[in-house]
Amino acid sequence: MTGVEMDHQNATTPDLRIEFCGEWFEPQAPGPFTVGREADLAVDENQYLHRRLLSFTYENGLWWLANVGQTIGVSLSTGDGVYQAMLGPGAKVPVVFPRLVLLFTAGPFTYELAVHCAQAAFHSASVVADVDDPHQMTIGSVALTPSQKLLVIALCEPLLRDGLAGQSQLPTSAQAAARLGWPLTTFNRKLDAVCDKLDREGVPGLRGGVGKLATNRRARLAEHAVLSRLVTPLDLPLLDAPS
Repeated sequence: MTGVEMDHQNATTPDLRIEFCGEWFEPQAPGPFTVGREADLAVDENQYLHRRLLSFTYENGLWWLANVGQTIGVSLSTGDGVYQAMLGPGAKVPVVFPRLVLLFTAGPFTYELAVHCAQAAFHSASVVADVDDPHQMTIGSVALTPSQKLLVIALCEPLLRDGLAGQSQLPTSAQAAARLGWPLTTFNRKLDAVCDKLDREGVPGLRGGVGKLATNRRARLAEHAVLSRLVTPLDLPLLDAPS
């Protein structure tokens, strides 16, 4: 079963450390410690990025993470796929896990950073999955065909190769289609199918519509796939395997 287990320790002010591009930052209580274009942690000069997107504050015995931006959603996960959530603008969550991986996209770039809390209250419970069909991969009740999995790997390739490098530029649909040797129409059709599958399972941000651009949908799919371990760096050789 997926879940979390409580670590009953009497904690004082927990140490919080943030890892970005190989550098470490240590917010001091009570904060705030901000992340954005012009912030305590300035991740990039990208004009699509809010001047301040994230804020860490220490309140009521816990560190809290808030999305203080206006339009950018932030994907967060324990890194093992056990716990995953979307932090929308105005939302706020306590930092209760030893390690959280955060992904967010601004314009063509996706940024990744890790948050470490030395005295977190929870830790992930391990999950064991059974895979009976070698031609499909199942996450919950979502099964990807081999070609659908290749599509996801192609979209996520920069993130999977860069790891916690901090900044990656996701491929366009045309670039990902060319990487796979597919016509763009085939790629878009399969992208629709993957997004529909995940949308039916409750993954937000994958439905088209007014104000929901294809770029945002691709970025959200890549963020979800990496954080949920739908694809991992071990899958990268599949891109160059004979078809």
